[in-house]
Amino acid sequence: MKHIYAGKVRELYSDGDDILLVASDRISLYDVVMPTPIPDKGKLLTQLSLWWFEHLAQIVPNHVVSTDVPEEFAGRAIRVKPLKMVQVECIARGYLTGLGLKEYQKQGTVSGVQLPPGLVEGSKLPEPIFTPTTKATEGHDEFITFDDVVAQEGRETAERLRELTLAIYRAGAERAAENGIIVADTKVEFGWDADGVLTLGDEVLTSDSSRFWPADHWQPGRPQFSFDKQYVRDWVSGTGWDKTPPAPEIPADVVATTRARYIEVYERITGNTWA
Repeated sequence: MKHIYAGKVRELYSDGDDILLVASDRISLYDVVMPTPIPDKGKLLTQLSLWWFEHLAQIVPNHVVSTDVPEEFAGRAIRVKPLKMVQVECIARGYLTGLGLKEYQKQGTVSGVQLPPGLVEGSKLPEPIFTPTTKATEGHDEFITFDDVVAQEGRETAERLRELTLAIYRAGAERAAENGIIVADTKVEFGWDADGVLTLGDEVLTSDSSRFWPADHWQPGRPQFSFDKQYVRDWVSGTGWDKTPPAPEIPADVVATTRARYIEVYERITGNTWA
């Protein structure tokens, strides 16, 4: 194997014609990797992604080849086919929160999509919307409009990206709702395989790529209880950290609570028990 890429959370290795996508236990906030890992996080992300890839296979082809990986990566790696990645972060939103809320408060829109007046933090949108962003190699991703995606990728591809992103979101939100989980929003990534087929890559509907809320705690007009890394964001916001390296160590109780939330949402969505 040859190590070909180190991301904030994932490592990529080339192995023959395949790529090994390895999820670490690292956690990043504001594009900075925190010094404290979350035990089992990489395995939880990988196993939840694999469950969703299978569940969504009738909607969109994905990059999974197998889970046949070296023992040292067992549980936290997927063997995938290489893709030429589309340089757009494809985001679907069903609820108003995060950066989408901030843009709405200023302009009444998210990524150029006009929304009704009077929405508040956590409001359910009339229907899910496609809100793409740039895929920044440095710094932060920035909102772009659907027309920007058309200009960059062509209309046919842009429409297909929007269609697939919203289909994935709707299917994921419906399944999660059966188990009392709201999928507020989610980010997916696509690429072209060797045959020119638009293919779902990276991860899908995990606690790192999505906002998961317990439905029985949902209350618009305030921050929501979250099963993703929002808990760590909330903790770090009170530390005085300026969001530049080095980041502070995460206390043991925050690590334990974060791990427990990742496990709970995995178990509630899949119906499996985390061993």
